[in-house]
Amino acid sequence: MKKTALVALLMGAAALTACTTTDPYTGMPIRNNTGTGALSGAGVGAVLGYLTNTNSGEQGRKNALIGAGIGALAGGAVGNYMDRQQADFRRSLEGSGVMIRRNGDQIVLVMPSDVTFAVDQSDVQPQFTRVLDDVARTLNAYPQTTIDVVGHADSSGADAYNQSLSERRASSVAGYLTGPGRVLPDRIFVAGMGERQPIADNGTAEGRSQNRRVEIVLRPITQ
Repeated sequence: MKKTALVALLMGAAALTACTTTDPYTGMPIRNNTGTGALSGAGVGAVLGYLTNTNSGEQGRKNALIGAGIGALAGGAVGNYMDRQQADFRRSLEGSGVMIRRNGDQIVLVMPSDVTFAVDQSDVQPQFTRVLDDVARTLNAYPQTTIDVVGHADSSGADAYNQSLSERRASSVAGYLTGPGRVLPDRIFVAGMGERQPIADNGTAEGRSQNRRVEIVLRPITQ
């Protein structure tokens, strides 16, 4: 049941992709959400609600963070908070190869495997650690968010291998982010989705390259 709930959460989050403008740094669609926290929060709440009803993990994580002194955001402040965080990511990650997407009140950082890992490997490449340092600094500047680190694979190879590789890659990124002096581990949830959530055609080399990725999904901690 726990695994089913996690899959539903992540698939629902990935489906919230309606946007209206284009990010000049990455070419990806974005939407400004200042003042729209109450409206866009409804869709996110529906996804998180499924997990909360079957597993205390997400709500427990939020409660723990609030109990540790990290205040929750009021609905009207959410859009502005996430807008500012997105803008800081755009500045710090320009030219890094990391794509930034906005799904309502969520921010998704998409890290292609080609720049993050060697072929069929799960250790973060040394040259990419500087990028993760930049990510960690921005995450720490905006502590009122939870962080899901989710690995994805293409459809090459066996299902079990793809699942294992996606999990190991997500764990490597999360492990680096929670290293000494970086991000509070209680904020982070790690999962691997294998080949179940492609964003491009697995029938082409370009599509498979896009599907091999790690996504960092940021959600506001709300009242």
